[in-house]
Amino acid sequence: MALYQELNLELTAEQEAIREETHKFSKEILRPASIELDKLEAPEAVIKNPLFWDTMKKGYKLGYHTIFLPDTWGGIGLDPLEVHIVLEELGWGSVDFTIGLGVASFPAFFSSLLPSDRLVEDIIIPFCGNEDASIVGCWGITEPDHGTDTLCPGTPEFKDSRITGQTTAYLEGDEWVIEGQKSAWVSNGTIATHSLVFLTIDPSMGMSGGGIAIVPLDLPGVKKGRPLNKMGQRALNQGEIYFDKVRIPKDYMLVDPESYEMMLDITLSTANASMGAIFTGLARAAYEEALGYAKKRVQGGKPLFEHQIIKHKLFNMFMKIEAARQLSRAAIVYNMNNTPPLTQYSIASKVFCTNTAFEVCSEAVQIFGGNGVSREYSIEKFFRDARAGMIEDGANDSLMVTAAHQL
Repeated sequence: MALYQELNLELTAEQEAIREETHKFSKEILRPASIELDKLEAPEAVIKNPLFWDTMKKGYKLGYHTIFLPDTWGGIGLDPLEVHIVLEELGWGSVDFTIGLGVASFPAFFSSLLPSDRLVEDIIIPFCGNEDASIVGCWGITEPDHGTDTLCPGTPEFKDSRITGQTTAYLEGDEWVIEGQKSAWVSNGTIATHSLVFLTIDPSMGMSGGGIAIVPLDLPGVKKGRPLNKMGQRALNQGEIYFDKVRIPKDYMLVDPESYEMMLDITLSTANASMGAIFTGLARAAYEEALGYAKKRVQGGKPLFEHQIIKHKLFNMFMKIEAARQLSRAAIVYNMNNTPPLTQYSIASKVFCTNTAFEVCSEAVQIFGGNGVSREYSIEKFFRDARAGMIEDGANDSLMVTAAHQL
């Protein structure tokens, strides 16, 4: 299928080229690899497969792991609109690889928000210059007893002293000592070399008494669990991380309780806005597959597309995707340009676009009929990938409650 019609008349030739180049990479590299790895039964087999690492390396070689980082330190240096364009095209090819590449940047990206000479030298420059995927970050926030309740800054519950995190840190001399566990939903968890760990420093403040630290995962006391076996996004590695009195330098603690809620809000805003863009791409991928199939598949003596009900379904899918693109672009452009962000718009983007992706994928399966539930067709994988989006990066139901506090 051709690229979607671009309605932004002010898009530059360079931005059009970025869109086309990213689409080409997604079509030729990401989607075929994602579909092939999806066929493997064990999640361990995915991360041991040369295809997985070859694909990651190709993404790194092109700088897609640095899309959130400025060119000051060697990042790809995209503006917010370009970030959206790239994320949508990558998501069109593979939601799982796109999330993996995006999360890989978390320690370096967060360090770039609060840079020090040591962080620039130890974390940011090495990551930006990495081309073989030997430096991989992860976002360590979800815990066995805490999911989306870790992502509700600004709500009364966030300051409730009865609700505290399970991963803690205390200062001992010039080092922070970290103890606790992050759950199996840590994206890149079992392959990461560094983690951006969200933890509890002052439990009397509830979830707001947190801190954010960079933790190299080769330190004594770090242990990783097995990769999670899940129904979709199988090329996205996820797994547990355990911390047993892990010691990090004092200046690897980037955020203390005083600024934790504000920095979590920025993190949530960036992550949710990004998810909106990525899942707009997935919705578009499913729609294009359904449209192409409807033009070829004959039922009732004529192609499916000539049946009025199918035209109605396809146009409804088209409308939802166009609306998703406009909302997700607006959210990412505004919130990446403003501090503090209006996080309710990022949440609206994430919820609307992931819901849209699921609805579009479900309708696409219906248009494919029996073939839609066959693993011979990619639409079956798209459907499974879409379902996870309504839970990951914050469950949609809970995120909506958090956003409602800001209305």
